Amino acid sequence: MYHPTAAARPANESLARVLAHAIEAAGKPRHRIANECGMHRETLLRLARGERPIGLDEAARVLSACGAHPRASMILALAGQEDLACEWMHGEMGEFLEEFFTSLPLHLQRTLGRRIEDLRPRWANGTSQLVARMLAKHIDDFVGRDIAMSLSR
Repeated sequence: MYHPTAAARPANESLARVLAHAIEAAGKPRHRIANECGMHRETLLRLARGERPIGLDEAARVLSACGAHPRASMILALAGQEDLACEWMHGEMGEFLEEFFTSLPLHLQRTLGRRIEDLRPRWANGTSQLVARMLAKHIDDFVGRDIAMSLSR
């Protein structure tokens, strides 16, 4: 029986719940998902029940086999956002986050350069709010342009 350390337990349990949701929502038999992941069906079920440690590579394979966006789903799960991971894993928001999480470090490095050392952890929440507001304005601008273009026809 798997007995994780106290520190690892919440992360493993969170990933297990997200995997269980992905498997249920996949719309294909569990044995097929397990086969696509290169594991036995019982191993897949033990992962989804949190009965054994879940490697990130295993979680990514399961999520991919279920048609979910693996990086976004895992990051959200590990950040304590299981509900959002489950809600967004198969949609465009999951796809957006997949690309965002993948490209953000490179763009931070390119844009900030040596100033990256000046970043402070306490700025993260405010920065995330700023990004969300910028995205909302960007979407509003696109909607406004689309409406203006359709009215001019």
